[in-house]
This record gives sequence, structure tokens and C-alpha cells, in this order.
Amino acid sequence: MLKIDHAKFDPIEKSNFPEIVERKGVGHPDSVCDATADACSRALCKYYFENFGRYYHHNVDKAALVGGISKPKYGGGLIIEPEYFLIVGRAINQIFKDNKLEYVPVATLCLDACRQVVGDTFRNIDISSDQHIQFDYAVRPGSIDLTGVFEESDAIESVPLANDTSFGVGFAPYSDVEKIALETERMLNSDQFKSKCPASGEDIKVMVQRVDKDVDITICGAMVSKYIKDRSEYVNYIEQMKDAVLDLATKIIPEKNCSCAINVGDVIEKDIVFLTITGTSAEAGDDGQVGRGNRSNGLITPCRTMSLEAVCGKNPINHVGKIYNILSTNIAREIYTRGNGDILEAHVKLLSQIGRPITDPWVTSISLIPSDNVNFSSIQKIATEVAEEKLSKENIINLRERLIAGKEQVF
Repeated sequence: MLKIDHAKFDPIEKSNFPEIVERKGVGHPDSVCDATADACSRALCKYYFENFGRYYHHNVDKAALVGGISKPKYGGGLIIEPEYFLIVGRAINQIFKDNKLEYVPVATLCLDACRQVVGDTFRNIDISSDQHIQFDYAVRPGSIDLTGVFEESDAIESVPLANDTSFGVGFAPYSDVEKIALETERMLNSDQFKSKCPASGEDIKVMVQRVDKDVDITICGAMVSKYIKDRSEYVNYIEQMKDAVLDLATKIIPEKNCSCAINVGDVIEKDIVFLTITGTSAEAGDDGQVGRGNRSNGLITPCRTMSLEAVCGKNPINHVGKIYNILSTNIAREIYTRGNGDILEAHVKLLSQIGRPITDPWVTSISLIPSDNVNFSSIQKIATEVAEEKLSKENIINLRERLIAGKEQVF
């Protein structure tokens, strides 16, 4: 069922209420769990296909990063107890092929994927030993009811059947506040910025609030102790980060009046500062979990329609909790782009029904905000065309391949 309506709310840029947006950076404990869980799913998909020519049921969307204990100090510090990472989920580990039982090295695939993600994310974590972080897994085979639905959905050219009765939501475009939240974290965690400011760790959280045209950016950033010799140098690095953020805001959202504060919990005169050895708060007690961080569009947006679904680690074949959230965002973005200025905002909701083809949602609901003096029927036609294209079998299969290749944003 496709329903397209004229939204009965104002564009977010014209809203009177405070706009609030959050972005958890790639080194935040929750983001680390998201990234590793999805890497495990991709690794399983690739192994299944390369060795058996098809995909098998799995969902590895439960993971926990248990914080360690550390005592950082200017110039260094000591790791007393390492972080502990546990990947949890379900995955087929035995396959009967050519009259022979084949085993899938699920543990090895998952643990290697987890180590790879952590090693690629953090510049100052040593994954070659257990000194900084330990990895573990608890991945078991799935139940017959879920694997049964999957068996009807894994064929490369068939239409997948939904594994659950669930929904996904998406919107477009980003507001100015959403843009600056996302791009601030990306900039601070870029190789270019780290080369200038090595004391900036990867565990960064950006919180932005806007009232009218006034935008306030607050950043919580783990600082790396070995690059900071004293209190004065710590302050200098914080100021360097602040200047970079304000320069970025001037380029991205020049119409807004922006301010920036970093590590506001510090008590500088007492040397109570956000100092870490490895660049993440997880070394000293903070914990992480899949699904507690960014939504699949990269942000946490309480002023928008959101889903609480954790998309990372879910299989990309028939898990609508993953597919529909990403697909809703893709549909909204394409509608907005094709509107070519005639559409101010597009909001999409997709509802599945277990066992129903993913190409045929139980409900497809699209709300549009047109520009002034735009004929609604013309943009309604655009939305209809985009929905039909994005829900086609060809696009669903293409989206699957993009997810397996890691080419779609998932957190």
C-alpha cells in the first residue's frame, strides 16, 4: 500500500522548537560495536558466497565493549586492565554440500573482523596482544523458524521475503545542524586533521543545538596522553580543535551564528581533563553496545521521526530492520534530489510483514513538504516513481551487494 501526503508540519529549518542533533564518532564505544558487528556480517556473507555460492542465515547484531581500567597522565600512563569485546549473534556454521558436511569458521571470521575494525579505527590501540583489548565471541546457529524464512530468500536472483514485521524510516535532506554535526566528527577524525593534531583521539561525540539562527556545538573528545606534556599543551590542542570546528562551520553553514565548546567537564586548574592513553573512553570504564549510537543515516535526531532499530550486524538479505531503514533514507534522498528545488523535505516510512516480499511493503508512507507555489501532484508523481524504482527487485539486490561491500552508511 503506497500513501503519499502533504506533510502537516513545517520544514525543520523553520521550526520554533530547539533543534537537537548528536553524532557519536567512529571511536565512541557504541560506534565501535556497530562497526564490528557489521564487519562480522559482511565477512560471513563473503565467506558463504565464495565457498558455497549462496548466502546463509546469520544475525550478529549483539555486541558489547566492556570498558577497562587505566591511569593516564601527561606524557603517558598505564593500562591496568584491558577492554573486553564480545560479539554475540546467530550464524549457520555447518552446511551439507555434495554429500559432505562442511564447517564454517564462524569464530575465526568474526574475531578477525573485530580486530580489523579496531585496528583500523584507533591509531593508539595495540591489537597484536591483549594489553589494550581482548576479543571474544558467542555466535550460535539460528532457530528453525528464522532460518526457514531465510531459506526462501537467499537465492541471488529471487525476491527476499521479510524476516520480521518491522519498519524503517528515513528523511532528506539534512538540516544545517545535522550537516555540521556529521561533518564536524568526520573532520576531527580525518587523517588530515590527525596529522596536525595527533593528541586528538578517535572517541569523539558531537552534540549540537539550534535556536533560530544560533547554533551551539559541544564536543566531547578523548585526548591522547603521550602527545601532551602538560596542562598548557592540553589547552592548546583543545583550542586547535575548536578553531578547526568554527572554520568548518563558516564554510558549511555560513548563515548560522556558531559557537563551539570542547570538553566542558574539564577542571583545568585541577588537571581534571579528558585524558586517555589509547584515544577512547572505553579504556577507563565506559562501555559500548550495538544500536545505542547513530541511526543508519549517521546521526541521532530526536527532532525527527526515528527508529530504534539497530541495523548493524543484521543480515543484508532479508532482515527488514536493516534493509528498510537504509532503503527509506535512500528513497527520501532520491525524492529530494529529483525534486530539484520543488521539494523542501521528504519523509519515508516502510512497514514490512513477515514472509512478505521485501519489494512489496505492507505500508509505504511518504510525506512531502513542497516549495511555495508548487503543484503537489507533480511532486507526488516523482515520489511514486522513486518508490517503485527503489523497491524493485533489481534495486533490492543491488542494495544487498552494496551492503556486503561496505558501500552503504550504516551508522
